[in-house]
Amino acid sequence: MNVDPSMSRHLVAVLTLLAASACATTSHPRHPSALGASKAMQELLAVIDQPGTVELETVVAADWVVPRKGLLDLEHPAAVAAGLKDGLEPIQVHFHAIRHPTRGLFLVDTGVERALRDRPPEAAFRGVVASEMHLAALEIRMPLADWLAAMGVAPAGVLLTHLHPDHLTGMADVPPGTAVYVGPREAGERGLLQLVLQPNVDRALRGKAPLSILPFTSESGEEEAVDVFGDGAVWALWLPGHTSGNLSYLVRTPRGPVLLAGDTCPSRWGWEHAVPAGEFSDDVELAAKSLARLRRLVAEHPGVEVRFGHQP
Repeated sequence: MNVDPSMSRHLVAVLTLLAASACATTSHPRHPSALGASKAMQELLAVIDQPGTVELETVVAADWVVPRKGLLDLEHPAAVAAGLKDGLEPIQVHFHAIRHPTRGLFLVDTGVERALRDRPPEAAFRGVVASEMHLAALEIRMPLADWLAAMGVAPAGVLLTHLHPDHLTGMADVPPGTAVYVGPREAGERGLLQLVLQPNVDRALRGKAPLSILPFTSESGEEEAVDVFGDGAVWALWLPGHTSGNLSYLVRTPRGPVLLAGDTCPSRWGWEHAVPAGEFSDDVELAAKSLARLRRLVAEHPGVEVRFGHQP
């Protein structure tokens, strides 16, 4: 089919305008974090192998299945060589509970909202977004509200790895006013997809404190880490690629260091073969570089236990 060049230029201009005017991931207010201090990576490396003071629990909120092409970059040479094809891959939705001796309970990500089990039409993620995410396929084990009720204690804050819906699906169960922490550039991520996602993300964050942007100071975060509590117990690592502000967390427990990889590496196969998430990532090439950084860190410190974003 022949296309009028002027029409083609007009279409490009319209798409460019739409992209430029596309809304951010959330309209929830945000401000610089008062928690955490940027430190050189050498300060983390100096203590990484020493036992720490915080207790860590990982809770499986739900079992799920997602397309393999999202979980893994199927165009990566290792995936091609292994003959991996698209299909449904079983995963889990987690949240992690950090119990700090003086700061109290902090969550890393949020699991699943109770309403997704009991009242799906009233959940924060609903309608077209819930349908496209196939949230009806979630086999819910432990909604966040049920877990918090059993613990009998409210979290002092939520440390998010990133703002993708599957890491926010429990946020509505977090008590109002709770502090929420994200990586640099994460909340301002713009795109046409955000036009659909933003109302759902905003509902999940409704009533929470403004998003607190953790204080990374460099352009890439490669030579720094944020000491979250200022005592070397929990460190945030900025690993862009999956999203612009994607984070992983290094937690020093009494039994040794634990890396909460988040979606820097959502799967075990991806970790073992250095393959990042595929279509779920904003920048697959950058995501591969960030994954390589984490794998080097663990290779140099083999006592680190790795917990992947979505698989045991």
